[in-house]
Amino acid sequence: MSETSYMEQELGSQPETWRAAARMGAAAGPLPKAGDRVAVVGCGTSWFMAQSYAALREAAGQGVTDPFAASEAFLGSDRGYDAVVAITRSGTTTEVLRVLDAVKGRIPTVTILGDPETPAVALSDETVALPFADEKSVVQTRFATTALTLLRSHLGEDVSRAVADAEEALTAPMDKEWVDAEQFSFLGSGWTFGLANEAALKMREASQSWTESYPAMEYRHGPIAIAAPGRVTWLFGQAPDGLGAEVVRTGACFVHHARDPLADLVLVQRVALERARARGLDPDNPRNLTRSVLLKAPTAS
Repeated sequence: MSETSYMEQELGSQPETWRAAARMGAAAGPLPKAGDRVAVVGCGTSWFMAQSYAALREAAGQGVTDPFAASEAFLGSDRGYDAVVAITRSGTTTEVLRVLDAVKGRIPTVTILGDPETPAVALSDETVALPFADEKSVVQTRFATTALTLLRSHLGEDVSRAVADAEEALTAPMDKEWVDAEQFSFLGSGWTFGLANEAALKMREASQSWTESYPAMEYRHGPIAIAAPGRVTWLFGQAPDGLGAEVVRTGACFVHHARDPLADLVLVQRVALERARARGLDPDNPRNLTRSVLLKAPTAS
């Protein structure tokens, strides 16, 4: 593993890529208009960004928005979708391509992607390319957060605070307890639940860590039993009354910051990177993973 990994370089560039995406999102473009019924699909990290976007869009009163793992997307005509948004860094993920092909000519599609020279372009009615946020590391950092910043800006959000907070998160102190922790539980509510899911995935991918994620209020209903000294409960967004105190009573480390939740995800990415290094792992090439998941076509029997 090189001293400076692609993951480190890419996660460190996020304030810059977010600014570029915010300008794109604020301009007129092919993304869904207010009032449209929208399905959002993705795989892995992109699915978690879809969850966050769907919650933000509905909270903003812009219309019904349903997030789906691309392999589990229910897009029949009876659901009445006006648009399908696909999020895919590579533009080659099999399940996403299958969705785009299945709805082609029936539901308008717009795909947000990192590489514009990929099969997803031909299958999509419209595309929004973010080549400046594409990545070499298998572990996604900046593409996912840049895509969500684009979508937040398109919803009318001022993301300048998020950008400033991301810059601060890149230099924030790294608590040794986080690097050494035995286990992490990530929590969120509303749009930050998608971030909690992504934080847990990032830690698993980069450092092979034991991580879980839950809606913040659901954590009390069983999962808090895992909290203990040497373990971390990390909350994105607003804290439910009393939750922090409950976690502290278990002896676990409770982490909750005031910065924009998407910027707090940047800090989690840094923790994942440091945990990988501490374990002698290559965060750019996690075991059993590739940059894009391509399913083999079934062979004839």
